Amino acid sequence: MRFTLPRDIYYGKHTLEELKNLKGKKAIVVTGGGSMKRFGFLQKVEDNLHAAGIETRLFEGVEPDPSVETVMKGAAAMREFEPDWIVAIGGGSPIDAAKAMWAFYEYPETKFEDLITPFKFPTLRTRAKFLAIPSTSGTATEVTAFSVITDYQKGIKYPLADFNITPDVAIVDPDLAETMPAKLTAYTGMDALTHAIEAYVSTLHSPFTDPLAIQAIQMIFDYLPDSYQGDSKAREEMHYAQCLAGMAFSNALLGIVHSMAHKTGAAYKNGHIVHGCANAMYLPKVIKYNAKNAEAARRYAAIARAVGLTGTTEELVNGLCAKIREYNAKLNIPTCIREYENGMVPEDEFKAKLHDVAALAISDACTGSNPRIPTQEEMEKLLNACYYDLDVDF
Repeated sequence: MRFTLPRDIYYGKHTLEELKNLKGKKAIVVTGGGSMKRFGFLQKVEDNLHAAGIETRLFEGVEPDPSVETVMKGAAAMREFEPDWIVAIGGGSPIDAAKAMWAFYEYPETKFEDLITPFKFPTLRTRAKFLAIPSTSGTATEVTAFSVITDYQKGIKYPLADFNITPDVAIVDPDLAETMPAKLTAYTGMDALTHAIEAYVSTLHSPFTDPLAIQAIQMIFDYLPDSYQGDSKAREEMHYAQCLAGMAFSNALLGIVHSMAHKTGAAYKNGHIVHGCANAMYLPKVIKYNAKNAEAARRYAAIARAVGLTGTTEELVNGLCAKIREYNAKLNIPTCIREYENGMVPEDEFKAKLHDVAALAISDACTGSNPRIPTQEEMEKLLNACYYDLDVDF
């Protein structure tokens, strides 16, 4: 067994200032679509790095659900600049992209296909260390061994996994989370809840991950509704809660909510199903499916008790599902794929792709640590339940 976190996690308001203490010569700063620049955080990062005597270069424009092509462009920019620090700031996308760029910077001959197999990365830190600064309260990629990259030509999201890509330093500054719009706050918050719940029932959970997962779950149920409404204190607590959830799932791994979200995310022609929203829609269905496993049911019941519910194991499992659905309603998250973005995924396309999407979900890296391993037929039934909002009893 192994438990791995960044060596240093700086948290609290104004901890961006810690960049002034960084030791190094050159840093490439990887960021996304412009919000960090608009709100002045990118300038603060550059100013603080300059105060540390570090030469900087920007790599901007990482898209949501970053592509293989963007990763390769960023790696080429790194090889040209030769930084000894990679600093990624923004949501999960620029941080995930920078993690993958890191591998190709240090190992230019590596092929993307070489990295798809979990925990088969080459040894990193031969040329650079990695510092992550999250602006959203959900992915926790600043403390995890994961990166999700999309191959748009194949329409597949690949979760890359290796303890090598766990950052060296994370700066969890809630000032950045203040800028999230409400919809993003909802989706990222439910992503974090899914991380914590899946980590707690994972077959790889441990005495090291359980307390982190339960603490995160309690905090998210306490603070997410107020964070959605823009409350500053709740935003701060959610920024810490998602980080705790990340520490848990980076070491305990995840389950089939994420397998399904990864493989439905980029599968349909009219657009993406946003990851956090997919997790929120699928989570109650998967809980019902997994609860047929007695050990999983017992652990879901423990979660339910931790957030104030009472009853038998079955009542606690049902109560937890009801509570999640109640939160989805509060956060204006649809109940099923059919309702997502005014019918963005047509029924005929969903049915036509069901078999292949189900097969891909089963083969996803997150499936192996799920309490139940679904058959092809069961995964198709689960996806159907998530499309039409059907009961799960199989």
